[in-house]
Amino acid sequence: MTSSTQQAALDQEHEHDHHGPATGIKRWLFTTNHKDIGSLYLLFSLLMFLIGGGMAMVIRAELFQPGLQLVDPHFFNQMTTVHGLIMVFGAVMPAFTGLANWMVPMMIGAPDMALPRMNNWSFWILPFAFLILLASLFMEGGGPAFGWTFYAPLSTTYSNDNTALFVFAVHIMGVSSIMGAINVIVTIVNMRAPGMTWMKLPLFVWTWLITAFLLIAVMPVLAGAVTMVLTDKYFGTSFFDAAGGGDPVMFQHIFWFFGHPEVYIMILPAFGVISTIVPTFSRKKLFGYASMVYATSSIALLSFIVWAHHMFTTGMPLAGELFFMYATMLISVPTGVKVFNWVATMWRGSISFEVPMLFAIAFIVLFTLGGFSGLMLAITPADFQYHDTYFVVAHFHYVLVTGAVFSIMAAAYYWLPKWTGYMYSETLAKWHFWLSLISVNILFFPMHFVGLAGMPRRIPDYALQFADFNALISIGGFAFGLSQLLFVAVVFKCIAGGQRAPAKVWDGAEGLEWEVASPAPYHTFSTPPEVK
Repeated sequence: MTSSTQQAALDQEHEHDHHGPATGIKRWLFTTNHKDIGSLYLLFSLLMFLIGGGMAMVIRAELFQPGLQLVDPHFFNQMTTVHGLIMVFGAVMPAFTGLANWMVPMMIGAPDMALPRMNNWSFWILPFAFLILLASLFMEGGGPAFGWTFYAPLSTTYSNDNTALFVFAVHIMGVSSIMGAINVIVTIVNMRAPGMTWMKLPLFVWTWLITAFLLIAVMPVLAGAVTMVLTDKYFGTSFFDAAGGGDPVMFQHIFWFFGHPEVYIMILPAFGVISTIVPTFSRKKLFGYASMVYATSSIALLSFIVWAHHMFTTGMPLAGELFFMYATMLISVPTGVKVFNWVATMWRGSISFEVPMLFAIAFIVLFTLGGFSGLMLAITPADFQYHDTYFVVAHFHYVLVTGAVFSIMAAAYYWLPKWTGYMYSETLAKWHFWLSLISVNILFFPMHFVGLAGMPRRIPDYALQFADFNALISIGGFAFGLSQLLFVAVVFKCIAGGQRAPAKVWDGAEGLEWEVASPAPYHTFSTPPEVK
């Protein structure tokens, strides 16, 4: 460094000391602190969760009774599309990225993420992506109405100009995901504390490392798919148009080659969260640490060879159907290993039922149920019957709501005292848990029955015989949606202050939450954060 640049750096440092750290809006806009960025991601995902949930409630209000009553069918399709996009890319993924930002550096003994400026950028482009997506709803012709999977030719030939906005928004989300993933990998590979060997990493760190590799592998595939949709629509190409020599089924192959690893991107960090919480409240080390690491890696690898199980009804050759059926059944084996290990961890443990543990146990039971219905969908001849019915909706909502979303709530309740320095209201939190648990099952369980009886998904109206179940499902939907306002109340009350959190938050758990969560020797995080 030359003397002049050295001097400039010193002057800048002096100026910073003179003015003190940035405050107010500047602190949040320019922050490179992993905790601040983690908080931004988490609050953004909470906002998106509420917006996407509002859309789900519009869907359920329309389906409360047969006949068209509340909204136009085209608007109904916009709601199903944007609800899916927001929940996947705006609620679940940013929530897990926020947890990674907060926890990964602390868990590996790093001072911050490896690339703090990029970290800031990867967050701040997200609000603009979703602003673009939501703005499309207010434009002429309305928002995208082709389903979150945007199958061609619905998204090319039969869509209006909101397609361009949708594509741009998805590109920005993808850029954000790739930057976040690079950051996670570089941090974990290069910034572990001395002695923190690979097989001492906490499982949450392992699951995120593997998730980050999945993100880098499949996000460019999504970018390719949306770019081809864009050029088919606006630049006269025929990637997916049979009249020009293209193939609409090729779209499905490209989309699901991204889409299947994507669903594992949304569940692997959840496995890490559950593997942290269950040992704490069972007061035992996690059963089978190494097998958990290998199981997670196997799931990630196998997720690349099962994509066409979404496409059994497209008329693929019998050999293809058999391959994808067996590959899909195979991927349930490492998942079963994980469930076994969680149950074995609890077995003969000294369990206490604090709110994070309640959510973790609910996760294990209900996620497993979602796994079983997934196994049913893997069976090719059975899938001919289930395909595009509410049975599929029931399956993936058990995986993503009682799976991913419940694990995010478990994580929030587990770490909130560490993050804020305050305890939250246990009573309100338990009310939130029980109301959510009961209503989420009233919402999604009957969908299995209407699906098996043949009710198609993504349709704004239905035959009379499905009326009673749909009314019940909608009541469950509204109950679940409203229950989440309790969660918002608990979180903001906790941030605002209250009873100070002790140095060892889960004191009943003998303060073992760090030592037990992994074999790692780190204690950098066991003192409570200073509260001004």
